[in-house]
Amino acid sequence: MFRNYRLKNFNLPLVLCVFAITIIGILVIGSANSDYQNKQIIGMLIGVVVMVIVALIDYDFVLQFYWLFYVAVIGLLGAVLVFGSSSKGATRWIDLGVIRFQPSELAKVLLVLFFAYYLPRYVDEINTIKRIAIIAVLAGIPLLLIEEEPDLSTTIVTFLILASMIFYSGLSYKIVVPVIAAGVIGIVVILIVLTHGGASLLEGYQNYRILAWLYPDDYTQYSYQQQNSIMAIGSGQLLGKGLYNESIESVKNGNYISEPQTDFIFAVAGEELGFVGAIIIIGLLFAVTLLCLKTAKKAKDMSGQLICVGIASIIGYQTFVNICVVTGMFPNTGLTLPFMSYGLTSLVTLYFGIGFVLNVSLQAKKY
Repeated sequence: MFRNYRLKNFNLPLVLCVFAITIIGILVIGSANSDYQNKQIIGMLIGVVVMVIVALIDYDFVLQFYWLFYVAVIGLLGAVLVFGSSSKGATRWIDLGVIRFQPSELAKVLLVLFFAYYLPRYVDEINTIKRIAIIAVLAGIPLLLIEEEPDLSTTIVTFLILASMIFYSGLSYKIVVPVIAAGVIGIVVILIVLTHGGASLLEGYQNYRILAWLYPDDYTQYSYQQQNSIMAIGSGQLLGKGLYNESIESVKNGNYISEPQTDFIFAVAGEELGFVGAIIIIGLLFAVTLLCLKTAKKAKDMSGQLICVGIASIIGYQTFVNICVVTGMFPNTGLTLPFMSYGLTSLVTLYFGIGFVLNVSLQAKKY
């Protein structure tokens, strides 16, 4: 199993960056809501164990079970809709009493593994109508199940992850450009219809979130979270107010940001660590994404490359969307910030994915 492993190729910079951003996240979570800090520490410890185990198991062996991964994704996402746990109008969790986890987080990584094995097998057919249709169906089923929860933001991000992998596999620009153009036109049409009081294909709360983003003063019930987030980040100035501060001027201390340990953790970081701290966080997440992509360039085969591209896409897209939301550039989506936001399912599955990237790096091709 270890015949292709080269310890000199171990991606230590990637591990250090992942550890650094996770530790910063734990500190900021403790400042945002101390009740969740110890749980996040446990999540990191579990994640490290999972990462090490996965890094030592040849991904060629693991990918042989690709159909099992796909069936597991469909089964878990289907189970959520049948007997999932609901919160704030969405059914996204499975509660087993001892643990409560979000299958869509695990689904992203398992789908990356599935397509990392599936796409290279049909790389010569990637631009044929038949293969595109089959891939569209395989990707469409889990995407529809996630959207039904409803979880539009995770659906969109998962679509972008899979689209990036398919494009990397050799999908022609002649297909990509029209699809992007159609998507842009679709978004514009939805916005025009929505802003003119017409019917929408989106859920009611999704409509209001978009309207609150466009007209925050007219929809204060839905815009206050983002507006307070922007205020918190701005008030941090250059160096911030400090972690665990008790300032009465703090937006976080005034409880103006609900659930600050999850989706809006970056707002707390911006207020307490300032511009410098925010830049360090963004830099570390960018570095993790870039190091995953650099590992892809050295992978021994297409499957290894696609694993790295997929994991990089998960981290890159989620980081971009989350930070755009908390800074008011995108409508509120409810998407977490990788390695920073509280959430054991998210944290452990991210470490699970990083473990595969490390496995690819350990088996990098010779130069």
